[in-house]
Amino acid sequence: DTLQESSRAACEVVARSLLATGMVILRDSRVKTADHEAFLDMLELYFDQDDAAKKLDERPDLHYQVGTTPELTEVPVCKTSPDCARLIQELPPGNEPAPIAGADPKWRFFWRIGDRPTGSQYEDLNAEPVTPAGFPSWSETMDRWGSHMLQAVTSCAEMAAIGFGMECKALTNLMHLGPHVLAPTGSDLRKYRTLGQPLAGWHSDLNLLTIHGKSRYPGLYAWASDGTKGPVSIPDGCLLVQAGQQMEYLTGGAVKAGMHEVVITDKTLEAAEEARRLGRPVWRVSSTLFAHVASDQVLQPLHPFSTPERQIAFPAKRAGDQVMDVLRQIELSVSER
Repeated sequence: DTLQESSRAACEVVARSLLATGMVILRDSRVKTADHEAFLDMLELYFDQDDAAKKLDERPDLHYQVGTTPELTEVPVCKTSPDCARLIQELPPGNEPAPIAGADPKWRFFWRIGDRPTGSQYEDLNAEPVTPAGFPSWSETMDRWGSHMLQAVTSCAEMAAIGFGMECKALTNLMHLGPHVLAPTGSDLRKYRTLGQPLAGWHSDLNLLTIHGKSRYPGLYAWASDGTKGPVSIPDGCLLVQAGQQMEYLTGGAVKAGMHEVVITDKTLEAAEEARRLGRPVWRVSSTLFAHVASDQVLQPLHPFSTPERQIAFPAKRAGDQVMDVLRQIELSVSER
């Protein structure tokens, strides 16, 4: 009730954008370009190491939820999901994603951001971070950029809640002690250079909200809620937020999890040639953070979305169980839990 009229209007803009498109562009003065550049520089060097060095940071026993995930490991959910195949058939003509041949040709690194719960039924999803050897400023660089991203997406969640007509902390209370991860991907553009090849096949994210900084390489495409596709161009100094599957659950499907892909385009290859000319590693690094509902919290439609029909369509489920279900689908976990 004490919100200024302009602040409330901004919250309503965020909510409307998520409802209409599953996306919102933010500008947050706390997020510094210098921190982003330091992060990208370090991750380009990390991914440019020999595969054997990166694989020392692999933790398949923890479902790859900390440390590195090698290329050709994660399978886009739309490769095996009948629901995804149906969604593709329902897209307007000319808005189809690139065909998915198999597992994504991208590496990824998961670095935990924020405090962990002292006790959880889902210890594997809340493990301690893996710190690579040979990068003395790793923790400082990752924590600084990741904390800024988490602050920004937390503010977005609070604004969305107000705009939806929820209590202002309705979403951020669920995020408290969540398994938030800074999750850069690395794609080797010396090795993968075929126009139209997906580096990250068509999918939506399993978490609450995903926030992206601006990549040095074009190639990200996103789909609005009406099924139309477009290239993503994040303005300088801004961040892109996309709704994930947990947001779709909490709104009973009113907000759709944002579908997206990363493919090789002419502009991707032009950026790779420029990096080569400047003597930089030729790796496309994404600047991505996944903000989660805490593993032990319950997903179910919240007011004003908690109609009887939506409660039936989205029955109460712990966030940790939802995450594990998706990890099995995308072949990052073989757990039977």
